[in-house]
Amino acid sequence: MKIRLELDSSIAEDEIIIRCGTLSDEIQSVQRALADLALGQQKFVFYKGDTEYYLPLDNILFFETEEKVIYAHTANEMYQVKYRLYELEELLPGHFMRISKSTILNINKVYSIQRNLTASSVVEFQNTHKQVFVSRYYYKPLKIKLEEKRRPS
Repeated sequence: MKIRLELDSSIAEDEIIIRCGTLSDEIQSVQRALADLALGQQKFVFYKGDTEYYLPLDNILFFETEEKVIYAHTANEMYQVKYRLYELEELLPGHFMRISKSTILNINKVYSIQRNLTASSVVEFQNTHKQVFVSRYYYKPLKIKLEEKRRPS
């Protein structure tokens, strides 16, 4: 695979084009990585009272529904979001995934998972008291995603 970078100061917006003979797994992986990188750099608008906050998605541990309101949790704060969970699922990069009916998790922030065979497992994050529950239905897909992240490319 060749990689070429062209500089053109007349271009108003940066663009990445992938040219390929066939759409291989390797090309799809590169495309997903670039898309996730671009989405990860996006800043969503978060609300607390009358104040708007513009935070990078990398600061978010998880999104959670609480009485029909969606909240984004960082290690120390909680912000309201104007999206529904199903909308967030489509907008967020690949390192976010649903882990229950009411929660979307940033898998890059997972510190530990306490497995519970009879009920929901508990996900904990480093340097915060916050935790979320993974339903049994989503436990295996989460473990698979965490293993993929751990594996060297």
